[in-house]
Amino acid sequence: MNEQSAPTAVAVLTHIVKSIVDQPDEVTVDEVTDDGKHRLDVRVGDGDLGRVIGRRGRTAASIRTVTRAAASKDGVELDIEFLD
Repeated sequence: MNEQSAPTAVAVLTHIVKSIVDQPDEVTVDEVTDDGKHRLDVRVGDGDLGRVIGRRGRTAASIRTVTRAAASKDGVELDIEFLD
């Protein structure tokens, strides 16, 4: 995909995740569109996934909330997946 449909959401998500992890250079955010649904796949370095997910998934839930709010500025609804 050449052009992002949610550039604000991608920028916000990337900034938040890079701020949390120990290895910010290892963070990648890929935008995937499948059947009209948008998804952001987040990958982090070894050992950083737990930091992003947080206790009982609270950090991940908060990241999703803020990123979805940013996506509404782009006029897009999306899901966020944290991948190992």
